[in-house]
Amino acid sequence: MHELTSTRANPLIDPSLHVWEWQIPVYLFLGGLVAGMMVISGYFLLSGRHKRTRCACFMLPSLSLILLSLGMFALFLDLEHKLYFWRLYTTFEILSPMSWGSWILMLVYPAILANLLLRLPAPLQISFPRLQQLSDQLVEHPMFAKWVGAVNMVLGSLLGVYTGILISTLAARPLWNSALLGPIFLLSGMSAAAAFVHMIAREAEERELLAKADNGFLMAELIFIALFVGGMATSTQVHQQAAGLLLGGPYTAVFWVFVVGLGIVFPLVIQLLAVNHKIQHTPVAPILVMLGGLLLRFVIVSAGQLSHWTGN
Repeated sequence: MHELTSTRANPLIDPSLHVWEWQIPVYLFLGGLVAGMMVISGYFLLSGRHKRTRCACFMLPSLSLILLSLGMFALFLDLEHKLYFWRLYTTFEILSPMSWGSWILMLVYPAILANLLLRLPAPLQISFPRLQQLSDQLVEHPMFAKWVGAVNMVLGSLLGVYTGILISTLAARPLWNSALLGPIFLLSGMSAAAAFVHMIAREAEERELLAKADNGFLMAELIFIALFVGGMATSTQVHQQAAGLLLGGPYTAVFWVFVVGLGIVFPLVIQLLAVNHKIQHTPVAPILVMLGGLLLRFVIVSAGQLSHWTGN
């Protein structure tokens, strides 16, 4: 009889392997937030709300470009070989989520810029008069706004789902190996975006509309999180061990208290009272929603990397 002893992939030898640090959760959060803002802005364009001079949709393209660029910078910081990022665009791998994501991000920028042309910010109007002339010409075509709105909604949805699919395909990490992460990250991004636009909207009607939409996103997110955790807890042994990180393990408190409790349930209660005119709308709930969305990414990314080792 021969005995083979291996000391690799052993919790006593390699307690954990953290490949992704803070940059990835920040990128995933900002990408999801921008995705939600694109969908909301696109909806406003399709529904004709952009005809109102105080529509929040005119603030979203500039903010989206800034936030997405910050997210891309965080992703760039995480790259091991930063000078070779361009190689992602020399080919397209149809079965690679990272390849899909790279090209989606490439298309997102022109879509946001087209949205920006519907009403240029004042500094751009002054500095680039010819760009303002182009904007005036495009606005005269009624279908331009609708096409821009539709494209932003489609690309925003793809961007939001991609942020979850990107890690769900990594089967070596049991906590990530769930098709539900795509919808969860999309709903979380939509919720964070609705909360953010709720805070910056200048019309009371828009704030009311976005609060109601956010309530729907939060309730749907709760359902998908329950399915995600329940599915893990009733699956194979390695998935049960991964779920244990959130059910009695080191991430239990931060996940259930800060992500679910303070990031979803508590703001949902506040906003339900607000839309039923029991209390006034305040920035408290939107801020908690966005913080909860950010913490969700940190927990999933961090716990997911640890879940590989708990399965051995």
